[in-house]
Amino acid sequence: QVQLVESGGGFVQTGGSLRLSCAASGSIFKINDMGWARQVPGKQRELVAVITDGGTTNYLDSVKGRFTISRANAKNTVYLQMNSLKPEDTAVYYCNAIVTTTTRSTQSSWGQGTQVTVSS
Repeated sequence: QVQLVESGGGFVQTGGSLRLSCAASGSIFKINDMGWARQVPGKQRELVAVITDGGTTNYLDSVKGRFTISRANAKNTVYLQMNSLKPEDTAVYYCNAIVTTTTRSTQSSWGQGTQVTVSS
């Protein structure tokens, strides 16, 4: 079993910043890709940013230049620095990790989500 625990969400005004963190724990042999997705009620979850185990990043077009994803492999942790936040960034943000477990199976794990609210 692999668990992901997110933190860092909250309420911020337009133009403000927040930093999300997500720590993975459990039966981990290796963490491959890590990422962040977001979801608003009535819409599908969308992938916001991804970082490979080698450090290659990819972003949703609407957040490029404003969000930065990073990871601390020694801590099994991924971060999302969000700057110049806009009301349309309001969503529940979920952490995701593609994990090779100690039994050498590969699974996709999700965190419980953290609310980000940006006021206009």
